Amino acid sequence: MVNACCVINCKNRSQDRRGKRILNGVRFFSFPAWKHHLGTQMSELTKRRRMAWVSAVRRKDITFDNIFRHMLVCSRHFLSGKPAYEMLECHPDWAPSLHLGHTEVKAVHPERFSRRTKRQQGLKQNTAAPATSPALPDLKLEIDEDVPLVKDEPPDEDGPPDEDGPPDEVSQRLQMDEAAPKYDLVEQQECSFCNCRRAEINRLLEENRLLKEELSQKTMSEDFLGDDDKKVKYYTGLPCFAVLMGVLTQLLPCLPQTRRKLSPFQMLFLTLMRLRLNLPIQHIAHLFCIDQKTVSTTFRDTLGAMFTHLSPLVHWPERHCLKGSMLQQFVEAFGSHVAVIVDCFEINAERASNQKAIAQTSSQKHTLKYLIGITPRGAIAFVSKGWGGGINVKDVIESSGLLDKLLPGDLVLVDRGFDTGHNVGLMCAEVKKQKLVPKDEEETRKIAHLRVHLKRVIGCVRTKYTMLNEAVPVSMRAPCEDEDMTFLDKVVTVCCALTNMCPSVMKL
Repeated sequence: MVNACCVINCKNRSQDRRGKRILNGVRFFSFPAWKHHLGTQMSELTKRRRMAWVSAVRRKDITFDNIFRHMLVCSRHFLSGKPAYEMLECHPDWAPSLHLGHTEVKAVHPERFSRRTKRQQGLKQNTAAPATSPALPDLKLEIDEDVPLVKDEPPDEDGPPDEDGPPDEVSQRLQMDEAAPKYDLVEQQECSFCNCRRAEINRLLEENRLLKEELSQKTMSEDFLGDDDKKVKYYTGLPCFAVLMGVLTQLLPCLPQTRRKLSPFQMLFLTLMRLRLNLPIQHIAHLFCIDQKTVSTTFRDTLGAMFTHLSPLVHWPERHCLKGSMLQQFVEAFGSHVAVIVDCFEINAERASNQKAIAQTSSQKHTLKYLIGITPRGAIAFVSKGWGGGINVKDVIESSGLLDKLLPGDLVLVDRGFDTGHNVGLMCAEVKKQKLVPKDEEETRKIAHLRVHLKRVIGCVRTKYTMLNEAVPVSMRAPCEDEDMTFLDKVVTVCCALTNMCPSVMKL
């Protein structure tokens, strides 16, 4: 494996381009690990050392929590050619300090470390020695008779003699001895100040980390959901975070990326929240810290991309697939002839404020009817365009194209308003010559015990996405440019596709 130094402008490598080992004596060392399982003091020391290495190297892609194994520092950046022991925090090689590619880390002086070590040893010896010297015993002068006595010479006029040397050297030595305790005191004060400063820096770093985590949970990003399936289901209607990210992956190629204040995830999250909870545009603008126009534009662009990629999920199944997935309760009641469960629901729209908007709407009434077909298994297989509120359900069925997908003899379960426009409850109809003929009362009675489950299937879309239950803006009823459908048609189709991505509500 080729080892390379990660320091800026350092080109030391263990092998050349041909793979031949370079014998230049350069060694490579990995970043120190944070040993947070060996006690508080060891944890703080190793954490400070790791931060010191990161600060010395000073690369944007190297952070305290993001250091890859191939990130190494060569021996060229240490005075002694290798890192010092981790407990020697004052050693000049406790962190790299030479040739770092920038001037923000000053080169250390090894003489200071040696002087500091000697002072610390001297302080230890002084504290170990007694504070006052013991009394000297009385000394008796013994004179050897063989040694002649020497008379004391008179002192010099310049001053008394000094046995230790010239007067200048003696005074200089006395000044140094007097300054030594003061210097040691200053050094101790500086060390205590460094410790306080380091503790404050660590406290601020930890506070900064906690504030970033708290901020990320309130910026409506991926961290806001926190891989919490309950949150995902409440805000988006999707079953889990993995499904949400899968939808995002499919939409990334067609989402606009230029000059956007929102990330692709936030664009999708905003759209799903609007469909699911029908929050006001002003409220969503406050949540995402953007203006209302950006919310409207993002919702339209993202939903158009979702319609393009997700509409194939609403498809009519093959006949053998439909029969193979038939539930036993339907087989016992009708055999394998039930093809689809039909429901027609209305969506209210706000009143237009001008004559031009009124002319663009498709009917005089402020409602639109949509026909959906659901398989007995609970999947949405068909959704029609929006029809004016004055049309009855029978005409919607005949004009929507649903009959073209059915075969003669298929049974269709209809919710209400099939033949008379009145609420007749659940009923059974048979396809004959591309027309639905209601079955007799005895056949209809067979589905009485299935009514609760059928109601759950029919209402699954409306209960999951609140936007379909409340009045929509009149602008959503206007036809899309160069398309034979309205924006509301796309909204209904996307809601049906998202419903198919969730577990089936049909639990018999």
